[in-house]
Amino acid sequence: MDQSLVFDLALIKKYDHAGPRYTSYPTAPQFHSGFGPDQYREVARASNASGRPLSLYFHIPFCDTVCFYCACNKVVTKDRSKGGDYLGRLHREIALQAGLFDRDRVVEQLHWGGGTPTFISHDEMRDLMRVTREHFTLLDDDSGEYSIEVDPREASAETIALLREIGLNRMSLGVQDFDERVQKAVNRLQSEQQTMEVLNAARKEGFRSISVDLMYGLPFQSVESFKTTLDRVIDVGPDRLSVFNYAHLPERFMPQRRINPEDVPSPAEKLDIFRLTIDRLSAAGYVYIGMDHFARPDDELTIAQQDGTLYRNFQGYSTHANCDLIGLGVTSIGMVGDTYSQNMRTLDEYYARIDAGELAVFRGFDLSRDDLIRRDVITRLICHFVLDFARIESERGIRFADYFRPELEQLQGMAEDGLLALDDKGIRVLPRGRLLIRNICMVFDYYLKQKTDTKFSRVI
Repeated sequence: MDQSLVFDLALIKKYDHAGPRYTSYPTAPQFHSGFGPDQYREVARASNASGRPLSLYFHIPFCDTVCFYCACNKVVTKDRSKGGDYLGRLHREIALQAGLFDRDRVVEQLHWGGGTPTFISHDEMRDLMRVTREHFTLLDDDSGEYSIEVDPREASAETIALLREIGLNRMSLGVQDFDERVQKAVNRLQSEQQTMEVLNAARKEGFRSISVDLMYGLPFQSVESFKTTLDRVIDVGPDRLSVFNYAHLPERFMPQRRINPEDVPSPAEKLDIFRLTIDRLSAAGYVYIGMDHFARPDDELTIAQQDGTLYRNFQGYSTHANCDLIGLGVTSIGMVGDTYSQNMRTLDEYYARIDAGELAVFRGFDLSRDDLIRRDVITRLICHFVLDFARIESERGIRFADYFRPELEQLQGMAEDGLLALDDKGIRVLPRGRLLIRNICMVFDYYLKQKTDTKFSRVI
């Protein structure tokens, strides 16, 4: 497939609205308390008939210090004993969840996210994987996609060796920016040496994929300063890069109130930084996967996009579309059968549920037939930039032109602007439209048409 990309400033300015990132459809604001533990248990047990493999997500919420830009669910503390208190409950939740799923359902995908997963001690890491293996069937041949988010300030070569020893084989490294002035402004002092020591250790230990996370739009960033960071990262050649747009929403995320908005680059400067990022990464041979993600041509994500098997879930792009996802830990989100579920958002609420021997699910969503059809359309577009009407019609039992008549009329304007090609057979997102894929997907979002006060980040 053609994976080229065109940065069209006029189109970006025209379409730079706010919208969902579509790690799910419907998106999390549609989750409701009418879906709770009883509904989840029923769906989980029924899912065993499918025989689908499993994906496990573990949320470790603790951070030693707060990064001012962060919008994640986290608990900032220097008290490491809190990790032990939390893991005790997490072990019990693992047992509760495992009791709902047949043991012959193999875990093909596993992810430790945060917060800072490496906040916990080496012994606690071993125990968490040991308990997981006691209750779920993990792959022992290193063929699973078992990953972790690593803060290089919270890891050493010994830590990386341990993570590989217990079965993890992929990692993402949080960097954001190497510029010291930027780091001070966001309260994340992290030397380039710290990052490179962890990256080199991961390579030495045989991690199969290494990703680096960067962020543009932070205080004091400029085209020239970010170019320096990009070039240093490109020099070490990670398998993947995620280059996120910083969304300044201090009314929603309290730590961001400590960022002076006058220090944040202007919208024009941000676009220039993003254009630079695309140019530098493309010149270095990276392929734009979509939604801020780049990968090497031989990376699994690139190959999955080319052969039509790429998928998107709450952790981002994935090569495992056929898994039921079990969310474990505070605020975790799962996707089992045709439902979504989310755990309690605070430690006190999570602890109370687990201490009572109950599942921590407090809300969720049961997808309707229309939701499933629209999710299929959005997922195919956001992963592959192409949509075959006949395939949707065959799999979903609809006539696309009738079912989506208003949406197709709305897409005509985007076609005239050069974002996509539209005919009787399908939709093909053009190079000028790929950076604006969220806008195209938003056309098919039923819930965006309803009056809502939900606030989303801007698409660029």
